[in-house]
Amino acid sequence: MEAQNIDKKFPKVVIIGGGFGGIEVARGLKDKEVEVLLLDRNNHHTFQPLLYQVATGTLDAPSIAFPLRKMFRRQKNFNFRMAEITEIDAANKQLQTDIGAISYDYLVIATGATTNFFGNRDIEYNSMPMKNVRDAVNIRSFLLQNIEESLLQETVEERNAYLNFVVVGGGPTGVELSGAIAEIRKLILSKDYPELKKEDMTVYLIEGQSKVLATLSPQASEKAELYLKELGVNVLLNAQVTGYDGEEITFADGHSIKTKTVLWSAGVMGQFPSGIDRGSIVRGNRVRTDEECRVIGMEDVFAIGDVAAMITEDTPRGHPGVAPVAQQQGRLLAKNIMRMLSNQPTEQFKYFDKGSMATIGRNKAVVDIGKIRFQGFFAWWVWMFVHLMSLVGFRNRIVTFINWLINYITYNAGIRLIIHKYQRPKPVEEMDEVK
Repeated sequence: MEAQNIDKKFPKVVIIGGGFGGIEVARGLKDKEVEVLLLDRNNHHTFQPLLYQVATGTLDAPSIAFPLRKMFRRQKNFNFRMAEITEIDAANKQLQTDIGAISYDYLVIATGATTNFFGNRDIEYNSMPMKNVRDAVNIRSFLLQNIEESLLQETVEERNAYLNFVVVGGGPTGVELSGAIAEIRKLILSKDYPELKKEDMTVYLIEGQSKVLATLSPQASEKAELYLKELGVNVLLNAQVTGYDGEEITFADGHSIKTKTVLWSAGVMGQFPSGIDRGSIVRGNRVRTDEECRVIGMEDVFAIGDVAAMITEDTPRGHPGVAPVAQQQGRLLAKNIMRMLSNQPTEQFKYFDKGSMATIGRNKAVVDIGKIRFQGFFAWWVWMFVHLMSLVGFRNRIVTFINWLINYITYNAGIRLIIHKYQRPKPVEEMDEVK
């Protein structure tokens, strides 16, 4: 028996995931003759590009999250359920969830990606990812806890382990996160902790390739590295991490860094319920689709965004895992669903690349738009404007803008609160022993 009573007068479109792609599908079906059911384990949409600012105390979590029910309260054909989806039963067009079985006529998988630790269990248990609001709040608490703990250490070596902050992964997330931590070191540390000098704290950015921001232009990559070094970040390139035990991070060349804090942003992998044929799963644990976002070998099942891999001659590895891809796929898929219901020909997806950007710190950013490349102060303002206008909700935009403005004027804003003390979860093996 189904867990909810939704009128099946019209075909039912079930969307798994309230991220960028999922909400665009739902929006595109507004006022159409379909029933839309959005399922997510959380009741809110998260603006992930600003998670690092929650993690470093610039913004509070509610500033980048928006309730899904509030977002769609004026959409009469929309329903939402908090649910954990365990399996897709394509043969019977049903989903198995923790709130019961849910049937569908069309299914959209927009479940996004999770952190990829590349099979290293020690790194998975001891480092900290940043994929959702909870992760970001945990990072903020842990950073502050370790600074507090450093003051209690008797030797310089013991203190340094608490004040060495290591970010692994030189993509936009890693660059922005390490830059923000470096600004805490530069602008905040000695104000909040007069016992410490900025020289006592060290920020590392670890990248396995020969440059940071490898997907951006060479100009952007070089300038970003320069900005990071100006902020005092130790950028280690061509560095392959082999392990982290919670005390020391080790590298393939034999050297190591003693640190209590490793923030992992080195890779992502798709996440989705069971029920997808293994032959349709490609590199990065992504679901392969055709050019209309249909999962290969499955009828009336579609995948969009980070979880999907549309393999073509132009995109042999699929599209990049960025919000505009998910949004554009979501909008097209909503139109195609209505075309299918009207027996009209559907359209193939063509990605329009609006550009890429990253911020490194105060007055420092890099922007690539087509063949136009610019960096520095103007790029920073462009970055802020684009991200501000992309936030969901007028209140969130106003609150974020005010926070940014105060922070810019005072050099000392931020939410440096330890609300809940973070403790690393025990490894599965230890938990089994306790049982």
